[in-house]
Amino acid sequence: MGNQGKTWFVTGASQGIGLILVKQLLAEGYQVAATARNLDNLKKAVGDTSAQFLPLQADLANEESVRTAVKAAADKFTTIDHLVNNAGFGLIGGIEETSSQEVQASFDVNVFGLLNVTRAVLPHMRATGAGHIFNISSVFGLIAGAGWGIYCGTKFAVEGISEALAQEVKPFGIHVTIIEPGYVRTNFLSSNSIAHPAHPLADYTQLAEERRKHQEDIPGKQIGDPEKVAAVIISTSRLSEPPLRLLLGSDALQFANYKVQMLQAGIEANKEVTLSTDFR
Repeated sequence: MGNQGKTWFVTGASQGIGLILVKQLLAEGYQVAATARNLDNLKKAVGDTSAQFLPLQADLANEESVRTAVKAAADKFTTIDHLVNNAGFGLIGGIEETSSQEVQASFDVNVFGLLNVTRAVLPHMRATGAGHIFNISSVFGLIAGAGWGIYCGTKFAVEGISEALAQEVKPFGIHVTIIEPGYVRTNFLSSNSIAHPAHPLADYTQLAEERRKHQEDIPGKQIGDPEKVAAVIISTSRLSEPPLRLLLGSDALQFANYKVQMLQAGIEANKEVTLSTDFR
């Protein structure tokens, strides 16, 4: 059947990596069901009215909305072979600065939305004994920095969930790959994909500078090419034994290596204390 017989379900598809991925998939002949919060925006962004494309409006934090979207995709295309949990947004703010509502909103999309979609899609993959789930994390799912605690917390959660999920679904012939990009040159930093605390605190001058830098200095200068990121996701889907984790970008590699070195140094420095708590 070739690509025409394979179906992808992609969330957060109206902009950024999700949009680019959907366009590449359609160009290669795949069937694509894609979700966004606003259906009209999604249709205009993709610009494809063919039978191989199914645009869907979904509130990922609402299980019923997600189930409805997944059912529509399965009804139209019969199977769902690849899932890309791409929807998400950033939050630049200190732990003290961010309200419980702002934290909840971040986890609702980045974590609970991912879980809702995954739970809805897995029965279809188990029924066919095959499938591949791509969870779009970040290198900041491995390392955190000031101002990014909540965002990194959501991505740390995605990493842990994905590790366990990969082991749980392996007996059913389903693969899981965590995509960990560094900075990618999309509109992520200059759109509604980045949130800021409603009540920043003047004492945190470092965090104010972090917000300014990500609003003014970094956009347009990110080293990652989103077209290449999307192409890697597609090529990885064709591997018989895809990796659990895939760092994308030289900056991602640098950050990840720094975290590994920091962990190793900390473990070694505290080894005596670590071993002292065993029963003797």
